[in-house]
Amino acid sequence: MTAWQVEPVGLAVIVVAGVLYGLGIRSLAKRGVHWSLKRSAGFYLLGLGSFAVIEFGFLGVYSQQLRFAFTTRIALLLFAVPGLVATGKPVALAREALAGSPRGAAVLERVLESRVIGVMGNAVFGPVFALAAFSVFLTPVAGSLRASPIAQDAITVLVPLVGLILVLPLTELVVVRTSLFIAAEFMLAFVELVVDAIPGILLRLNDQILDHAGPVLGAVPGWFPSALRDQQLSGDLLWFIAEIADIPILILLFVRWSKHDRTEAKGLDDLTDEEMAALTDAHLKSFDRRPPA
Repeated sequence: MTAWQVEPVGLAVIVVAGVLYGLGIRSLAKRGVHWSLKRSAGFYLLGLGSFAVIEFGFLGVYSQQLRFAFTTRIALLLFAVPGLVATGKPVALAREALAGSPRGAAVLERVLESRVIGVMGNAVFGPVFALAAFSVFLTPVAGSLRASPIAQDAITVLVPLVGLILVLPLTELVVVRTSLFIAAEFMLAFVELVVDAIPGILLRLNDQILDHAGPVLGAVPGWFPSALRDQQLSGDLLWFIAEIADIPILILLFVRWSKHDRTEAKGLDDLTDEEMAALTDAHLKSFDRRPPA
């Protein structure tokens, strides 16, 4: 609890994100639009606050020396921080702030509708990416990344950014989906409960040091675990975080599925009898045109 240090790259991320969010609120205020204080608190206190605790606290301080601090830091930056940042609705704020600038709004919409956001912002990509990212902890690459100051700085910026790309399409509905696709995402999210846990389980049960990293040089605190115990703790925490992080994703997918279903039902209810008959007739004719099996 007493291990704290100010990390320059993390501080720069907080300043830039905080200033951009503040400029969005200021832009709305100039037009007489009030932005929710609850959302602002969610972004600054929960989102940026959790990021600061992770980067400047114990996990950031010992990320290079301890395996379990390194893996836990990455898992929380990927899962927890983006989810808490999303409580501030940054995409909704950006849309409203740029409403008076057609060019800026058009650029934002192009980004949100890009192929990258479309591919990464669904529950199909999430399990694959998490499995690939966490599987790195089972290789010597993890030891190299942990020992590299450049890699540590890159993790500070890139991992939360990737997490936001994965989370924001779910929380702010920036990608339009069909009912069938949403149902498929919901089913695949259950698969993610098992898939994400595999690297953590392998770290916990293996009795060999998988990252091949050497011992920590110099004087270390007496509470430092052995290399094997360090790896086991890494597996325990990674397994736990991966499982817990899937629960809010399942809730978000269920909420989105329910909203989409209500919207489709309302659209059908608003149709006249003639429009419904024409829609049914067109649907039946599509089956008639299918070639025989």
